[in-house]
Amino acid sequence: MIVIGAGVVGLSAALAAQARGLSVTVIDRDGPAAGASAGNAGAFAFTDILPLASPGILRKAPKWLLDPLGPLSVPPSYALQIAPWMYRFWRACAPRAVAHSTVAQTALMDLSKAELEPFLAATGTLPMLEKRGNLQVYEGAAELKASADGWQARADHGIEFHHLTASEMAALQPGLAPRFTHGTFTPGWYSIADPKLYTLALAERFRANGGEILRGEVVGLRPDDAGVSIAIAAGEPLRADRVVLAAGAFSHRIARTLGEKIPLETERGYNTTLPPDAFDLRMQVTFGGHGFVISRLSTGIRVGGAVELGGLQLAPNYKRSETMLRKAKAFLPDLKTGSGVQWMGFRPSLPDSLPAIGRARATPRVVYAFGHGHLGLTQSAGTARLVADLLTDRASAIDITPFSPQRF
Repeated sequence: MIVIGAGVVGLSAALAAQARGLSVTVIDRDGPAAGASAGNAGAFAFTDILPLASPGILRKAPKWLLDPLGPLSVPPSYALQIAPWMYRFWRACAPRAVAHSTVAQTALMDLSKAELEPFLAATGTLPMLEKRGNLQVYEGAAELKASADGWQARADHGIEFHHLTASEMAALQPGLAPRFTHGTFTPGWYSIADPKLYTLALAERFRANGGEILRGEVVGLRPDDAGVSIAIAAGEPLRADRVVLAAGAFSHRIARTLGEKIPLETERGYNTTLPPDAFDLRMQVTFGGHGFVISRLSTGIRVGGAVELGGLQLAPNYKRSETMLRKAKAFLPDLKTGSGVQWMGFRPSLPDSLPAIGRARATPRVVYAFGHGHLGLTQSAGTARLVADLLTDRASAIDITPFSPQRF
């Protein structure tokens, strides 16, 4: 079988398939860890059970969209093209839709958390796991109060968190600006030492298990009675008895060759990674009101986040990275902002904030595993389990109906 995509989701699925005794080859346009898997914030955000599509984001969106460098933006040149996706996103923010998505998201989060440490142990990457928690900070009691529904949803699911005063926050994470008067600490928020190094380690384990990773741009799939023909942009076609499509933000283009129009869009994420001594960061800190986080990695301090719905073709706008870095300096006055490395990557996002996990309509030989948005790393081990179940015709560990690629 062949897995298309050598990011964290594709490689996790490939390793899970190997563990079930399948012979697997991976193909990727740029090689392992070349996309969003390299530049994410490094968090296993299992407590982040609320979908991005929600009434809360609708309340913030008008203000954010007025700022071209704010937490949510749509470049004017892309506005018309993304309008149908935005309409679906708006519909997914209805309370009934949010409740449905939250149940599904929670089930996938629970599975992903349960699968993570056994998966890390099996792949030799367990030493890279860190359990420092997350601190969400607020500028005043009103901002904390506005988040109450989300925290109640977490409480209803038994997720541990602690609301903190300014002095309690300072004891956990010194160096915050006094504008942050309230906070919430979530101890069940894990992280990886460095997401790129982790994904590369998965690639090495996959090769050590006998797998092969090829470079090539897949441009189409054509099923027949004997298997699936995989068209490559520059090269001879490949054949496989089964295919997993986990090509991130490029997946919908390939799915279209099977006759499926899946409304996947690209959240262009930006960050700057500073040297490790840039700040004494004790845990990941989330500045929710400004749409970005700051994370400690083994390779540096990463400041990044925000959402730019701009597709795959527009040139990067690194002013977004610079804006976040300036804000980070204001929020953490002791932060050293020199010698940073900027990055932009594509997050594959579906309008209801749930990934597409399931078989293609055209053939059961093709399994989809893409569209995780901000949560690819977080949900990688759980997705790998579900994909392996599909490939080996086992009962799924959870109900995958909400993730059906045909739900749109």
